Amino acid sequence: MAKLHIHPCLWVVMGICLVTGYIQQFLCLFLIVFIHELGHSIAALFFSWRVKRILLLPFGGLLEAEEHGNRPLKEELVVIAAGPIQHVLLQLAAWLFFLMSGINQSQYDMFTFYNFSILLINLLPIWPLDGGKLAFILFSKYFPYQTAHRYSLLSSSLFCLLLLLWFAAVSPMQLSAWILLVFLTYSLYDEYRKRHFTHIRFLLERYYGKKRELGRLTPIKVSADDKILDVLSKFRRDCKHPIHIEKDGRTISELDENELLHAYFAEKRTNTSMEELMYLY
Repeated sequence: MAKLHIHPCLWVVMGICLVTGYIQQFLCLFLIVFIHELGHSIAALFFSWRVKRILLLPFGGLLEAEEHGNRPLKEELVVIAAGPIQHVLLQLAAWLFFLMSGINQSQYDMFTFYNFSILLINLLPIWPLDGGKLAFILFSKYFPYQTAHRYSLLSSSLFCLLLLLWFAAVSPMQLSAWILLVFLTYSLYDEYRKRHFTHIRFLLERYYGKKRELGRLTPIKVSADDKILDVLSKFRRDCKHPIHIEKDGRTISELDENELLHAYFAEKRTNTSMEELMYLY
């Protein structure tokens, strides 16, 4: 359990609950969050993901893995969905406990409220919540990795703004709502700030990482004048790219994607054109 970490926000909530006497509520919240993240973790380990750490938050958790967008989309979908599915199983378990008189009506109602609240929050299409990651997968199905990442951050920012307006209008004095908004806003800003690094990390893992069978062969047509970095920005998830170099309306050569990655990372050819690279290989 050395990879299990508690976010400072959860420590704050824990302190507030202890001071105000809401210990039972905190234990209920912690159990739901822990089981939710346990679902992600079990699914990730099933697919042999390299789990970096598990971070528990007051409204869910974050599973950080060293895969960097190079796992199959269907596999990542299973890992993401494994968290929300736990809420259904938890609710079923709570209902059975209630039927067997293991918990009373008020405890069951409290658990149900927290369980579905955390589930709904995590399904919001805002990064880094599960809903935001699902949106990233959807964008990745139709756009290159870099574009999909940018669209997911833009859509997350829009929904975060709408959530802020809704909280301001409906429950402006709700402390937990503002803690959630602060966390989401900072997470979006941090992800946006690291957007170029995120793309390079995706490419680096693709080049140096464990070789895997990619989903499909997807050719990329480029101009002979295009630079290597411009072509790398067109790389998609779950695809292998043969690069078709065109000049004057016809294909003059074809390169493998690994040749581009080698030229970029090993030979540091950031401004080399595709025509120049063609003659080198």
